[in-house]
Amino acid sequence: MFGYIAINAEALPKERQARFRAFYCGLCRTLRMRHGLTGAVTLSYDMTFLAMLLNALYEPGEQTGRERCATHPLKAHEYACFPGMEYAADMNVALAWHKLRDDWLDDGNALSRVEARLLRRGYERAAATHSEKCAAIERWLEIVHAEEAKGEGAGLDRLVNGTGELLGTLFAWRRDDVWNDELRAVGDGLGRFIYFMDAYEDLAADIRKGRFNPLKSLAERPEYEELCRNAMLGMMADATDAFERLPVVLDADILRNILYSGVWTRYGMIQKRRSKEHKGEE
Repeated sequence: MFGYIAINAEALPKERQARFRAFYCGLCRTLRMRHGLTGAVTLSYDMTFLAMLLNALYEPGEQTGRERCATHPLKAHEYACFPGMEYAADMNVALAWHKLRDDWLDDGNALSRVEARLLRRGYERAAATHSEKCAAIERWLEIVHAEEAKGEGAGLDRLVNGTGELLGTLFAWRRDDVWNDELRAVGDGLGRFIYFMDAYEDLAADIRKGRFNPLKSLAERPEYEELCRNAMLGMMADATDAFERLPVVLDADILRNILYSGVWTRYGMIQKRRSKEHKGEE
């Protein structure tokens, strides 16, 4: 489901791209140190964004450096870490483990079963430290399974809002923090957008393969494309409005690049692909 959070490289100077890359490498480094190589394999831009957001908001003090790693053994690269990076790493592992386990149980994917087993110890470590967050992931999956079991009668709003609630819970790093409402709202808008965009991108393949997709009935309406775009615009407006209420100065340009532009790069790719396919049919 995840994978829609990214920078728009065309609209971001190379030195600022390098800054985001340093956080990406910092999260990878933290995953390796905390969860081993199996943890590092789960690395995602989603939790890199969260790490950069939390660092920019709280400014707890960064650790930066240069190192070589298994992925880049020949050339040293910069990394940036901060005290909350371990939280982002744990949430990365927790989300990845549940996704692998879900793929195994739903589709009988043997590879996902093996990968989930390899990652289980890391997940147990994350769950022991962040039991409430991991419980929220489990509740979200219960909602997804319950709604998907209804088939065409599944509630789109419940699925979308459940994903928003989950990501909002994960974005609220510290308990009873003054900025939790805004952080939850950023995560909520992003979560709803990610679920909707994922369903939007997969619709044609899901119809062709007879798989569940909550947008099937909506797709029958002539204004389907407009409805989808307006819905996603509204979701991201909620996320960006909440972000602008946060006193973020550090790396604000990168975070805005992602929220206002980066998250739409896949949408643009989808439209280009469909345009080529349509021309090919003519």
